[in-house]
Amino acid sequence: MTTMAEETDTETETGRDTDTETAVRESEAPGPFSREPADPRSRESDIRRHELAAFLRHRREHITPEQVGLPRGRRRRTPGLRREEVAQLSAVGVTWYTWLEQARDIQVSVQVLDALARTLMLDPNERAHLFQLAGAVDPTPASRCATITPALLQTLEQLEPLPACIQNSRYDILAYNRTYGRLLCDLDEVPAEDRNCMVLITTNEQWRSSIVLLDETVRLIAAKFRASMAGHLADPAWKMLLKRLRAESEEFCEVWERHEVVGSRSKTKFFDNRYVGRLTLVHTDLWLGPVDGPRMVTYAPADDESRERLEKLHAIAVERG
Repeated sequence: MTTMAEETDTETETGRDTDTETAVRESEAPGPFSREPADPRSRESDIRRHELAAFLRHRREHITPEQVGLPRGRRRRTPGLRREEVAQLSAVGVTWYTWLEQARDIQVSVQVLDALARTLMLDPNERAHLFQLAGAVDPTPASRCATITPALLQTLEQLEPLPACIQNSRYDILAYNRTYGRLLCDLDEVPAEDRNCMVLITTNEQWRSSIVLLDETVRLIAAKFRASMAGHLADPAWKMLLKRLRAESEEFCEVWERHEVVGSRSKTKFFDNRYVGRLTLVHTDLWLGPVDGPRMVTYAPADDESRERLEKLHAIAVERG
């Protein structure tokens, strides 16, 4: 006897799925009967959809029912999870998820992608691959970033006592050394989702009180943020950050409406550190990829007094770390 779930499972598993390589070959077929879309962007989108479908299928087939708390049953024919099970665990419709695995031209929200990533137990690299294939931006990159390699973390540590961190173009602080963690505030005490320079300079009083020229700095970073955002106007993560800043800071709203734009540049900065006092530091960006990608931010002392105070700050950070 075959149950209804098993009949549905067999039907969906042998449906109208098209293999990625077949789709690519058909899209590249020459001659008057070629199925290649007239618009190269449409062709790329078609390939992406088939790659996404194949990736989801592969990951689903390699997750066992036991891994997600489901009974295996005695008549299971599907390797791994059934489509219905993935849909249920991800809180999406079965038909909709089936279409996704059949490479249909449908829109996928970042919330659904996040749910699928959790259901399919994707690691950080697989999660990033999922969002890239879907043409979406992961709204939580601060906690998941393939850019931060063990070698980069070691580099940050070797730069001590100089403060250094790694930021993306949205000013999320992705990693930092111990000196940077005590430079403007006790960064370890800040939740990961709030470790963003835009958020900190507009809402964190400890961070704000450490900046000597606060008004000028807020205006400058807002102008730099606007320049960076020009290439990400439709990205959900950028839109979510902008919405948060507008909701939580009247000061940000005021400077944002000025529509000022400034590019990245090295600059001498002044900080009043709560542990060692006034610091005069030269800010430098070391790009880790394209100019609009992640960068290592370093602060070098501009004078001997600042150097000595950085060494003292580093000793405090090590002691309290």
